[in-house]
Amino acid sequence: MNALNVVKDLIGQLTGIVVSLIALGVAAGIVFGPGLPFVGGVLDGLLGLVNTLGDNGLVGLIVLAVLLDLYR
Repeated sequence: MNALNVVKDLIGQLTGIVVSLIALGVAAGIVFGPGLPFVGGVLDGLLGLVNTLGDNGLVGLIVLAVLLDLYR
């Protein structure tokens, strides 16, 4: 059981790092513009996700709720 807890903690820490990097990429894209290397892809991916969820109406809201529940 201890190994499973270690893996669970590691995945939680990695998820926190990835979320922080995404937030940093979005903030850098807003401050410095889309010309900054590696930042344009973050903004395009995030905007694509938002547009896809918005275009799907109720299904998009359900998927968003599931994603938020998984994040917690």
